Amino acid sequence: MPHVLVPISNGTEEMEAVIIIDMLRRAGITVTVAGDGDVIICSRGVKLVPDAILETLTDDDQFDAIVLPGGMQGVESLSANESVVQILERHITSKRLVAAICAAPLVLHDHALIPKGATITSHPSVAGTLQDRYTYTLDRVVEDGTLVTSRGAGTAFEFSLALIRRLTSDAVATRVATDIVLYE
Repeated sequence: MPHVLVPISNGTEEMEAVIIIDMLRRAGITVTVAGDGDVIICSRGVKLVPDAILETLTDDDQFDAIVLPGGMQGVESLSANESVVQILERHITSKRLVAAICAAPLVLHDHALIPKGATITSHPSVAGTLQDRYTYTLDRVVEDGTLVTSRGAGTAFEFSLALIRRLTSDAVATRVATDIVLYE
């Protein structure tokens, strides 16, 4: 079964983090939530308890994908976290799936981890930073090779389903969507 890392930090957008974690787990995907502290206070005050501390992850080769939730303060913290950057660099070098929603493509951009010209999307508030370097689109979910990006909390279900399709199958994504009555 696939194994996914979801890094979080104070200021992470809670809807995005929880929807991603929940949807992937509903699909039978193993998810490790790693934070930069024992309790993470998200952008709207929701408290999340991570499964692991980011700096103590020793075997990041176990992850088939890394999924970055947004939330500007959380994104800034993740981008400044050397452990996160090193894990992302190794992951991208080995051509494994990386996904970022909302403002989280900035983490990849800040460290030149998105190939120039790649097709991406993001939250409108950070589009100006990304539009000149990449092929920027307003699509709700964008897949370009091993990179998946999405717009924000309102696209978190679609984003999660795209990840489920990539990591498992269309049938599993359809089952999860049906189970939560996303589509009828």
